[in-house]
Amino acid sequence: MGLYDSLQDETISEYKQIYGREPEFLIQAPGRVNLIGEHTDYNDGFVFPLAIERCTMIAASRRSGKTGQVWASLFGESAELAVSGPIDPKDSHGWSAYVQGAIACMLEEGVEAPGFDAVIRANVPLGGGLSSSASLEVATATLMEAMSGTTIDPVKKALACQKAEHVFVGMPCGIMDQFISALGRRDHALFLDCRDYSTRHVPLADPNIVVLITNSNVKHELTGSEYPERRASCEKAAALLGVAKLRDVSSDMLQASRDVLLAGGSDLLYRRARHVVEEDTRTQRTADALVNSDWTTAGQLMYASHESMKNDFEISCPEIDALVDIAQSIGLDGGVLGSRMTGGGFGGCTVSLVRLEALDDVISKMTRDYKERTGIEATAFATRAADGAGVLRLP
Repeated sequence: MGLYDSLQDETISEYKQIYGREPEFLIQAPGRVNLIGEHTDYNDGFVFPLAIERCTMIAASRRSGKTGQVWASLFGESAELAVSGPIDPKDSHGWSAYVQGAIACMLEEGVEAPGFDAVIRANVPLGGGLSSSASLEVATATLMEAMSGTTIDPVKKALACQKAEHVFVGMPCGIMDQFISALGRRDHALFLDCRDYSTRHVPLADPNIVVLITNSNVKHELTGSEYPERRASCEKAAALLGVAKLRDVSSDMLQASRDVLLAGGSDLLYRRARHVVEEDTRTQRTADALVNSDWTTAGQLMYASHESMKNDFEISCPEIDALVDIAQSIGLDGGVLGSRMTGGGFGGCTVSLVRLEALDDVISKMTRDYKERTGIEATAFATRAADGAGVLRLP
């Protein structure tokens, strides 16, 4: 069976049930997990994600009219969306804002689609930090390309989807999630320079190593200001240090300018900046370690990244810390090479590098011990690096 056969069959079946005909198009766009490089993207730094074997899938057909009729299986809702401009962001809400935003921003790139009927299904966990939103945006943009017969550079497509999230959803996200969903390559992680958008596909094809994603099934209720506050802190620190972005600050420069950041009477700005500066270095070193199959070094850097997110950037939580602690207690002898929180923070998932031969034992111990510590059932799945967005069916 193919990678997405089950989801594909379910999506086509639901489309036929709703619209009474076979879909012309079938599109997939994956979620992602970030091996290392958290909250560095909007600081013009480096990130190192891979596309996962979970995706958003859209079945669709063209029809007359100037709207798209979309059924979202996960939410049990339909929405009627505009496919020609002008499109006001204020008219979109909830999940449909991601779809409408992608359509609008692709229109700005000259990709014009006809009216259409569509069904959306996905197996990317929501709220787990695996970029279900970016996969939905990129899947929509890829559908626009397929229906119009016009393709654009995948970097432009990723940037259009990022703009959709900024303008239509109101989330000032970085570029990593959309980039990896659009540009992922099977058996490779993507080293991305978020300043100039240059990319390097780094092999992650050792058959004895798998990526384990463990969902804490916790997403702490937040005010919604935590992400913007972290971003604002980074921008303020960069301004105080006289640079455009924290990407431009070296560890030596940060140490030498520490008093500048402490002048306000708090070490918060310093700690926020230290995470970003050191995370950039860790990300570069991890990519080099994978090139050399130095799994031990890669794992140590992942643990160091988590400590920085926990203590300096303060985006972890007790449940996530418990999962990382359990992974570390299993250790190299038990088959765990490294582990860390992944995603925006305050819950969601951890990512671990695990030896395939130990995978079942690792999952069993992590979920059992986590339940004992927290009373919560964790869910885990292993993945290889997958391809980015693609068209599975054309008319």
